[in-house]
Amino acid sequence: MLTQADSKLSVIIAEQEAVFVRRQPASARLAALAREHLAGGVTSSWQITQPQPVWLSHGAGSKVYDADGNEYVDLHGGYGAALAGHAHPAIVRAVREQAGRGTHFAQPTPDAIAVAAELARRFGLPRWRFANSGTEATMDAVHLMRSYTGRDLIIKVEGCYHGHHDSVQVSVMPSADEAGPASRPASVPSSSGIPAAITDLTLVAGFNDLGRVARLLDAYPGQIAGMIIEPIMMNAGIIPPLPGYLAGLRDLLHARGALLTFDEVKTGLTVGPGGVTALSGVTPDLVCLAKSLGGGVAVAAIGGTAEVMEHVASGGYEMVGTFNGNPLAMAAARAMLCEVVTEAAYEHIEDLRARAVAGISRAIADYGLSAHVVTAGAKGCVVFSPDPVHDYRGFLAADDSLSHAHWLFQHNGGVFLPPWGKIEQWLISVQHGEADIDRLVANFRTFADAIHSLQIFTGKTLP
Repeated sequence: MLTQADSKLSVIIAEQEAVFVRRQPASARLAALAREHLAGGVTSSWQITQPQPVWLSHGAGSKVYDADGNEYVDLHGGYGAALAGHAHPAIVRAVREQAGRGTHFAQPTPDAIAVAAELARRFGLPRWRFANSGTEATMDAVHLMRSYTGRDLIIKVEGCYHGHHDSVQVSVMPSADEAGPASRPASVPSSSGIPAAITDLTLVAGFNDLGRVARLLDAYPGQIAGMIIEPIMMNAGIIPPLPGYLAGLRDLLHARGALLTFDEVKTGLTVGPGGVTALSGVTPDLVCLAKSLGGGVAVAAIGGTAEVMEHVASGGYEMVGTFNGNPLAMAAARAMLCEVVTEAAYEHIEDLRARAVAGISRAIADYGLSAHVVTAGAKGCVVFSPDPVHDYRGFLAADDSLSHAHWLFQHNGGVFLPPWGKIEQWLISVQHGEADIDRLVANFRTFADAIHSLQIFTGKTLP
């Protein structure tokens, strides 16, 4: 049964969705045209958003422009890929020069050596291979853990997304009624088309729950190849690891002959120069990178210890792909690592991160909202819950409707955030400035002013 507050919030959302549609008639026309030949009228199911998909025209610096000519501060960032912003001169130059010399040979080029060496320096893992997407990187990591150990079972974290290959399409966004008890999360296929025989090979633990991992290792002695985890969980807003959790995982797994893989596809370069791996001081056996690595060009990387990656070098596991390490991706990645994400760039991002946190936190306090800001380097989000969230179960309790309403207010106010509400995060690029962050904060205040009287936060109506 809807409460009066729920009903009022639904009205606010409907009003903002109407504004959204009125501003974008060209997107509506393109969406209708696309349905004839594009399945669902989009190029990825994640682009199917309410009230309609947003069709973009171009991007420049910190801004993107839709098909209707509306300008947005881009804090969507292509789900984390646009850490360089748009049309960054270093990326444009590298891609243009390489395109003039050829875009594909299926043979290594010198830039691959430079990229691997820089990644080894940043992440503390000596051997690397390349792929083309985060899904490919995590798929190879899972295959490699199984091949190296000769074991079939893996562990993943409930609520984490690691791409769309079968082994990790398990318990990605399970509903509360199918997830099982918190102490023994169920292995739930996250879509149709995932064979039960494969789902059964993937065991599930809650984030920050060392006890569950220990119990799984006890229950399946000598059978678990390893564990794949986002070291900062990012399919549920942003959930940081508790002190000692990552080191504890490494020690538990290694004691049983199992491996640890960090999926840093999202955190990678965005949380710092060497990702969570460098920040935490916990070096995994394997790390997966993608998204921001190519400055907007599709590329991924898998790094590992000398021992594990020797299994690849010796032919024990074949890590292959026609476009792996293609010259265009390597040129872009080299420019990204050596020219874009510099020490000065991270200092600039940190200043903007602090500005966003301070501004939004002031608005939350001024309007009495039961919410808080969570950030990790260039990534950030607002969690509509009074308490810190430590795992997927806690994330489920955060309010979906408020997240969607906030997204609409930001979009209609000229700030493009990821469209999946409480699931996703914003991304601050190296090309954003203070005015961009100030628009984010101003829009949040407009949103807070519109909804604070619903009495669904502190139980009191502010004057």
